[in-house]
Amino acid sequence: MTLTSFGPANLIKRSPETHPLTWRLRDDAKPVWFDEYQAKNGYAAARKAFADMAQDDIVQTVKDAGLKGRGGAGFPTGVKWGLMPKDESINIRYLLCNADEMEPNTWKDRMLMEQLPHLLIEGMLISARALKTYRGYIFLRGEYTTAAKHLNRAVEEAKAAGLLGKNILGSGFDFELFVHTGAGRYICGEETALINSLEGRRANPRSKPPFPAAVGVWGKPTCVNNVETLCNVPAIIADGVDWYKSLAREGSEDMGTKLMGFSGKVKNPGLWELPFGVTARELFEDYAGGMRDGYTLKAWQPGGAGTGFLLPEHLDAQMYAGGIGKVGTRMGTGLAMAVDNTVNMVSLLRNMEQFFARESCGFCTPCRDGLPWSVKLLMALENGEGREGDIETLLGLVGFLGPGKTFCAHAPGAVEPLGSAIKYFRSEFEAGIAPTSAAVPPLARPIVVGA
Repeated sequence: MTLTSFGPANLIKRSPETHPLTWRLRDDAKPVWFDEYQAKNGYAAARKAFADMAQDDIVQTVKDAGLKGRGGAGFPTGVKWGLMPKDESINIRYLLCNADEMEPNTWKDRMLMEQLPHLLIEGMLISARALKTYRGYIFLRGEYTTAAKHLNRAVEEAKAAGLLGKNILGSGFDFELFVHTGAGRYICGEETALINSLEGRRANPRSKPPFPAAVGVWGKPTCVNNVETLCNVPAIIADGVDWYKSLAREGSEDMGTKLMGFSGKVKNPGLWELPFGVTARELFEDYAGGMRDGYTLKAWQPGGAGTGFLLPEHLDAQMYAGGIGKVGTRMGTGLAMAVDNTVNMVSLLRNMEQFFARESCGFCTPCRDGLPWSVKLLMALENGEGREGDIETLLGLVGFLGPGKTFCAHAPGAVEPLGSAIKYFRSEFEAGIAPTSAAVPPLARPIVVGA
């Protein structure tokens, strides 16, 4: 799989008008450094924001454009920005970029940071101006060593050009930017766990409220945005709200474009910038090329390991939050995974739940105890040693670890694929029950999943 796979040439012709995130990419996949980035209209949006726009106007423009978070949650970015305090006496504020991309099957932010580091820096510079934040951190997944090297070089280039540091563009505005590599914990994708880790604390999510906009890093107002989210900001400022909204397909409630992908045993696994509202079938067949010869599509996940499984019949769903929601799961990160006909769903789920159990921070009981329990049951079913009632117990765990039942969204995301796999492929789970097993009481009868 390549980080620069953009599909058949007759389908994708990248241009500033249609591909605001990726049109500057080089065909040889090498980084776009400062001189080339500036030659490709780089930092023009930042200069416009500093010279021609009031800080509140930048916030309103992003809000009017309908930009939503690209990390998986999809919260409106302008609304989040609007939560930052208006009190001018609060002169210490922080902007954090969540670059802790540890969602299995997701690598979109990595591509942007490795190949277009200045796009992220420009997005953060404009955002910092709007939010009046004097310091920013890119909290980077520790394993992304190439991204760290490229980002640090790009930061130094921007400093040398007077675009970071003191009195940027003669505006009197100061903004320092640092790259901070994490220690490798999935839970740091949750913004308050990220803040704790940045402060040198254990990466546990915090109780909310207060939200980071009020009490964030070192007790100061803080805004946390995803890499891809911030990379959308320059194009919105440069080309306007109406243009940005026009990029999405008819019927989509989400605006702009999205980095989407497909992995698994497809003919052309890769990553593409596509308009919100494109159908999953178009993504799967026209861009990913369908399944390799000898394989058929059994199931697919629309956006990372924490999203529910769907069937081939669901491929006509539009790729935006509401479109995927109509078929029963979440869009997540937008990078889909194809499950082929040779995969046993019990083994696949055991592997996934082992990952989620290991990455739990252990703070709340349902997650700390429930996820290892699911792994134990799935291992028994995988080995043909399951007992009557095991499937009902798994479904009970899906309910008890669902939304609103745990301290953060880690456990609900972990059990969503489990619940959908049992829903669509229950016979594979039943096949793991030993023929002579004695019935055991399932967890908390009667069980109402989701109650």
